[in-house]
Amino acid sequence: MIEAYPPSCIALSGGAGGAKLAAGLARVVDPARLLIVANTGDDFEHLGLYISPDLDTLMYTLAGINNRHTGWGRAHETWTFMAALEALGGETWFRLGDGDLATHVERTRRLRADATLTAITADFAARLGIAARIVPMSDDAVRTVVDTPAGPLAFQHYFVRDRCQPQVSGFRFEGAVAAQANPVFVEALSDPALRAIVICPSNPFISIDPILALPDIRTRLETARAPVIAVSPVVGGRAVKGPTTKMMRELAMPESAAAVASHYGELLDGFVLDPVDAPIADQVRASGIDVLVTNTVMKTLADKETLAHAVLDFAEEYHRRQ
Repeated sequence: MIEAYPPSCIALSGGAGGAKLAAGLARVVDPARLLIVANTGDDFEHLGLYISPDLDTLMYTLAGINNRHTGWGRAHETWTFMAALEALGGETWFRLGDGDLATHVERTRRLRADATLTAITADFAARLGIAARIVPMSDDAVRTVVDTPAGPLAFQHYFVRDRCQPQVSGFRFEGAVAAQANPVFVEALSDPALRAIVICPSNPFISIDPILALPDIRTRLETARAPVIAVSPVVGGRAVKGPTTKMMRELAMPESAAAVASHYGELLDGFVLDPVDAPIADQVRASGIDVLVTNTVMKTLADKETLAHAVLDFAEEYHRRQ
């Protein structure tokens, strides 16, 4: 097991979009001093298995075994299990590849043997050769519910089964009020070695808000000595990945990076915009948030590393001004 040192950087992340920046950070920060806090509001039980999509995407991405074409699952996947399940009339709307299935089976077995999600994730990450520490936002169950005009939907039913087609009217995070934020996360937020808190370019409503819904987390972030810096998941009015701007439109919000900054509000010390959105930088600054304009579209490993360096340099500028 890799020894856990006090982190110099905390990253809050959902799945595919956030995992790209998390991977970049893991290459430019001493990985033993990087803590990645994963959204688990997407977690659910399916076919008797405990599925944790964002944790798995982060693990697979940092291990270099992620499926770059789908944005989820493992590379070089096979689908024998799904074909056999379909032949038996089973539910196949949530695709589980053969290699990915092993993760869910073993996680479920260990949870039923009273291991924590934190401990399981740490062991999986170590076995996959990941030096950075990845932790779930909580070991307690928090479940994202999507409100629609036709009634509430469990998140994966909305996101995968219904392909994000229902109109969104709001979100709820069941269990958040009673949940305990991961103690590793809480302790790291007060560590004097902490230099940056990075909100990765994940969907703010369904990937980051579940983390912020945990008791005292928003307050702890707002009062942390390290700056909180968010990277916009919206570039030129379009989501880099997923249904972010569709949700914004249905929630009667402007489909812009500035609206994302406004959504986070006083939580932020800094906001990172792509050059495409440079014209709205002053609008964001007017709300009291410092702005960095740099390339945020990560197509290559070099892009991920360059953005990670830029975000960390931005955080250091904040410290020099204090």
